[in-house]
Amino acid sequence: MTREATPTLPASPEPAQPQEEHRWLQRLVGEWGSAWEALAEPGQPPMRFEGRETVRSLGGLWVVAEGRAGAPGGEEMTTITTLGYDPRKGRFVGTFIASMMTHLWVYQGVLDAERKILTLAVEGPNLATGGDTMALYEDAIAFESEDHRVLTSRMLGDDGEWHKFMTAHYRRRT
Repeated sequence: MTREATPTLPASPEPAQPQEEHRWLQRLVGEWGSAWEALAEPGQPPMRFEGRETVRSLGGLWVVAEGRAGAPGGEEMTTITTLGYDPRKGRFVGTFIASMMTHLWVYQGVLDAERKILTLAVEGPNLATGGDTMALYEDAIAFESEDHRVLTSRMLGDDGEWHKFMTAHYRRRT
């Protein structure tokens, strides 16, 4: 009987140090109230609902946001968003999940030249066709002030144009 060598773990790397992009994300940390407006069926008024979000820092390198808001049909939905910055990719990275869907949304994004708007690109189920095909989306986070940010979601249509389908205003509570 031969004895296999016990694998050893490599020495721990030095902890990552927050960069300017990580510090930009830390602006999201806090308690927020939100007001959402989303497109409904054609010919119907936009859907409106309110919510709240708690954003915490994870080591100064990531933010984790847990949100709760009303949803169509009167149910409450829960969302979890993670955002960080990967210096090797030179991109912001993250994920989004929600209690009313099974798709894991995987983000990659960049800040605009003025460092005011973070635009996150993602692929997901085509909401216009009931999710039977995939589509490209953009979620843009823009700070109006340190206590007010706006999330705008757009989908790339078959016509090659970006179509806004949701806007959420977040106001800092603490």
